[in-house]
Amino acid sequence: MSDAIDRGITVTEIAAMGQAIDATPETTAAFVGRALRGPLNTPVAVQNFGEFRRRFGDVWLRSSLGPAVQLFFEHGGRSLYVVRVANNARGAMICLPASGSALVLRALEPGSTESVRAAVDFDGVDESNDELFNLTLQRMDPGTGLVVDQEMYRKLSYVEESDTFVGDVLLASTMVRAEQPYPTHRPEVTTPSDVQPGSAYVDHVQEGTDGTELSDYDLVGSRNDGKGLFALEQVDNFDLLYLPPPGKGVDVGPAAILAAELYCRGRGAMLIVDPADDWETPEDAVRGVRQQGYASPNMIAYFPRLANRDDRDARPRAVGGALAGVLCKLDRAYGPWQNPDQQGLGFNRKFEPAIDVDEEGIQVLAREGINIIARGAAGRPRFKGSVTMARGSELQRPLASLNVRRLCLRIVNSIEQATRWAVFEQADDRLARHVQSQVFAYLSALTDLGAFANDRIDVQCDAGLCKKADGADHGISILISFQPHGCSKPISFTLHQSVEGYRVASTAFAPVIEDCV
Repeated sequence: MSDAIDRGITVTEIAAMGQAIDATPETTAAFVGRALRGPLNTPVAVQNFGEFRRRFGDVWLRSSLGPAVQLFFEHGGRSLYVVRVANNARGAMICLPASGSALVLRALEPGSTESVRAAVDFDGVDESNDELFNLTLQRMDPGTGLVVDQEMYRKLSYVEESDTFVGDVLLASTMVRAEQPYPTHRPEVTTPSDVQPGSAYVDHVQEGTDGTELSDYDLVGSRNDGKGLFALEQVDNFDLLYLPPPGKGVDVGPAAILAAELYCRGRGAMLIVDPADDWETPEDAVRGVRQQGYASPNMIAYFPRLANRDDRDARPRAVGGALAGVLCKLDRAYGPWQNPDQQGLGFNRKFEPAIDVDEEGIQVLAREGINIIARGAAGRPRFKGSVTMARGSELQRPLASLNVRRLCLRIVNSIEQATRWAVFEQADDRLARHVQSQVFAYLSALTDLGAFANDRIDVQCDAGLCKKADGADHGISILISFQPHGCSKPISFTLHQSVEGYRVASTAFAPVIEDCV
């Protein structure tokens, strides 16, 4: 028997040939953190906080993930992937007696609130057959006691060589796994107990555990195993990544931040970075950023944290989840090319900046790529500055604008997804004209929405990228030039789409088109 089954089939959606590129897609965020229950290392799409609570449990004092998700939806977010990670957490254990041995089942989702029960019967099994049995699994809501999920398996076998061996079949279960040593006999029929009259289900004999506080290693995970933030490889696209603080008074470490930035760079996403818990002045923030070596156009930083108006004794809290929601609302209402300091985009009135930063401090922080959360009209804190953490080179200067960087990433990601079909078509001038027309129509739509400073856009397409004798690297090359809203110069970059993958040329986002040719 194999201990694991590789179901490694990756399904990637490909837009229909020539389909119009959506100029206003919904911005999607992804959060990675600790939760009471739910699948580990699996991106789960949630559309509201109620869905999060049903799948991952309620707000938990030992984790900031739940509050971050709540703030995300309260501040305008609509589309979110949640990845649950854990450190030494364990699932509950169920023991089903089997004539002196036992079938031991371990809950797949660890946690102290994960409630799974099991029942065994012989319905439909020949009386002379002492090998086969039926197994029913149920997941219970710990709050209401209602059944929220159920799996039924017919005619399983306890014999390891059997095609229906219980250990193999349960590898497809979303609730449990069978643990060694495996039973030497068929599990016995479960019957109602004195404690649970009328119920034929067996509850766990050992509760699950929640594990300990997350480390940077738990958040980053493993690319090979698809754990931690690399679980997002299962997601076709996301725009914003946020790692909530792993514990009370504990910041996400620089190792996790730098690894997440590198991952975002490869996925065309932005990473939201909270200010450290002990930053109390602009000078602290500048010193901390320099010491940690943060300098990337894919990072969004802010200062200060926010305090709760109704609880003056509480420590100021990180609000990266709220900021993600604000940016999603911005994109929907105004477009990612606009400054986030817009009407209707303030933070909740229950918050106020932990400290007030004067004009000189604002300028100092902006030079370091740190945005400000300041007091706004009607008592709502506002996000001001609109800068990324790109600093230190002339080439990075256009990318220091948060508006410009997010617009460029939106364009790159949209074109990449919409032109995948082209690599499966015959490489000729007809294909080049088709792709050029598709991309030009998309950029024209963005022009009409006000994404660019003017209507001077340029699209060139070559459908003979890296032509080889064996045709192994057939693909297309797309050169684009435009001037983003609020940018003083045009920006040009080259996209390469091939059967081997998608990449942006090293000259991407060059300030003038000649640098890309």
